[in-house]
Amino acid sequence: MKINFKITVFLLLFMVSAIGCEKKEEVEEQVNVETLTLKSAFSDDFFIGSAVNDNHINGKDTLALQLIGKEFNTLTPENIMKWMNIHPEENTFNYDMSDQYVALGEKNNMHIVGHTLVWHSQLAPYINTISDSATMADNLKSHINTIVGKYKGRIHSWDVVNEALNEDGTLRESIFLKVMGNDYINYAFQLAALADPAAELNYNDYNLWKPEKRAGVVQLVKDLQAKGTKIDGVGMQAHWSLEGPSIEDIENSILAYSDLGVKVMFTELDVTVLPNPWDLNGAAVEQNYDKFEGDPTMNPYPNTLPDSIQNKLAKRYEDIFNLFLKHKDKISRVTFWGVHDGQSWLNDWPIKGRTNHPLLFDRKLNPKKAYQQIIGLKKQN
Repeated sequence: MKINFKITVFLLLFMVSAIGCEKKEEVEEQVNVETLTLKSAFSDDFFIGSAVNDNHINGKDTLALQLIGKEFNTLTPENIMKWMNIHPEENTFNYDMSDQYVALGEKNNMHIVGHTLVWHSQLAPYINTISDSATMADNLKSHINTIVGKYKGRIHSWDVVNEALNEDGTLRESIFLKVMGNDYINYAFQLAALADPAAELNYNDYNLWKPEKRAGVVQLVKDLQAKGTKIDGVGMQAHWSLEGPSIEDIENSILAYSDLGVKVMFTELDVTVLPNPWDLNGAAVEQNYDKFEGDPTMNPYPNTLPDSIQNKLAKRYEDIFNLFLKHKDKISRVTFWGVHDGQSWLNDWPIKGRTNHPLLFDRKLNPKKAYQQIIGLKKQN
């Protein structure tokens, strides 16, 4: 009897201990799920990041910096590395902000993106005075070799060429094309590869979901590959709306670019909730719609976003991220173009003075329903 009693007590204690362990594991799992951030939720899928502005980089916006460190594991600079800012004169380079930017990424152990080396917009004035192809080639060489070389091993990927195509897939008539011909793209990628062989080299553009422009990118990548030139990825800027593009068009582009053997990334993701002029064309910064300034029909949510639109935005982001997760083997990075709504470029483009709500965090840095929907996709799994 005494032996049986001891055995019974032992079994009871064992069962209580086992139940306790199970409860502890359940609690730990619940805590882990409830404390997911964007970077932890998608850590096994792709990098997830944000574009950062001057006040993030120089440390003035401390609240946004805390959010950046908590939620993201890759950074892209909005403007500080564009030609007019980092290389304003032929023999002058400004590294103050870019040094701080790289240090910010390193401090937070992030994947650091260089944006952008060759772009027709926001150029230093002296570039537009060049008419000789050899002189232009020398300037490209100096620009790329100097900047990529300076950050060799520290900047992990470069948007080497940005927005070089028209909407029909033909080459944009930029100053580089006019002076050097279409080989300027190949030349830029070759220079970047030599300056830092380990860096990821990408082509970046908007409206790459459109079939005509998609075909142009496919041909561009094939031409580079045929010449033995390194290109690692295609960046789809992803300035989208509540209505479009369709998930099917986005998916078709993911598949088309992946079939080339390169990675796909979504480099400038935001979703406008505002109406725009009917002839709005992608993200071309030179478009002017001043005549719509002050028009209340173009700025319907100046104070807050109604629940009905919050729900639409959340559903739109949920559908987009469902697609991203479906093709996570093909996607290396998803970067939002801004940290929170108050800092989005879409408040002033294409119509100045509007209040847009395109990101996952509101103006008070609180996560929106769209954020919860995206995190919810991972909680379900």
